Amino acid sequence: MKKTLKIVVLAKQVPDTRNVGKDAMKADGTVNRAALPAIFNPEDLNALEQALTLKDMCPGSTVEVLTMGPPRAADVIRDAMFRGADGGVLLTDRKFAGSDTLATSYALSRAIRKMNPDIIVAGRQAIDGDTAQVGPQVAEKLGLPQVTYAEQILSVDEGQIVIKRRLERGVEVVSCPLPMVMTVNASAPECRPQHAKLVMKYKHAKTISEIQALQEDYYTSLRDARPYLNITEWSVADVDADDQQLGLTGSPTKVKKIENVVFQAKEAKKLTGSDADINELMQELIASHTLG
Repeated sequence: MKKTLKIVVLAKQVPDTRNVGKDAMKADGTVNRAALPAIFNPEDLNALEQALTLKDMCPGSTVEVLTMGPPRAADVIRDAMFRGADGGVLLTDRKFAGSDTLATSYALSRAIRKMNPDIIVAGRQAIDGDTAQVGPQVAEKLGLPQVTYAEQILSVDEGQIVIKRRLERGVEVVSCPLPMVMTVNASAPECRPQHAKLVMKYKHAKTISEIQALQEDYYTSLRDARPYLNITEWSVADVDADDQQLGLTGSPTKVKKIENVVFQAKEAKKLTGSDADINELMQELIASHTLG
């Protein structure tokens, strides 16, 4: 009989980098998240699907989402619950603001120690940084083995998981002991859609900060009557973190500038499938050193 697993998914609410404008960066070099639409980091959705697949493979297992950010970041936890996750934890505190990958991985590792999962699953990288550092750094800080570039979970048995990795020049199948950290590629299966019944069940799920901001007794009574609607919220004190390793103080990385690069065609040429047009195109590509 397969062991029931406690699975934690690291997810991030990121600014939609397809809409970067002149106000996307603050004077201190941090991202102005208020100026950009917020979305669920795409590869974290791939990671969520792998976690939910594990849950299907091992009945009785649980999936929780861990995210760090402002109160509105609880949206990604609700989104995950609509897709099949059991709940989540929001790390939110002004002391987390401005964290780079080093400070972020430290904060997440402190929370993970408290959650004590069997498997930690994360997307390979976030679209607002493209560093692919947080997952491996979390594994290092926790002293756990890690499997990166994961594409498919092949099997999981008592204390061991077998994973297919997608590498630049092929695939690799590896076995890893539990507990472990896994980062997932965009080539992995897309996340299952939101389920209507789960949306109805969890649409009122909120953190304590969100309930206090609404100042409505309805949500307080609902929270007491239906404990599954409570999204856990932790501050720096809750995870016993060192302030000096958080936020801007604990972040050696500084962003100098953010640019939105848009490629535009300056001219267009319509070609037919004739030999003459193809030969002319090949000559132009060779002359411009695009080919050859």
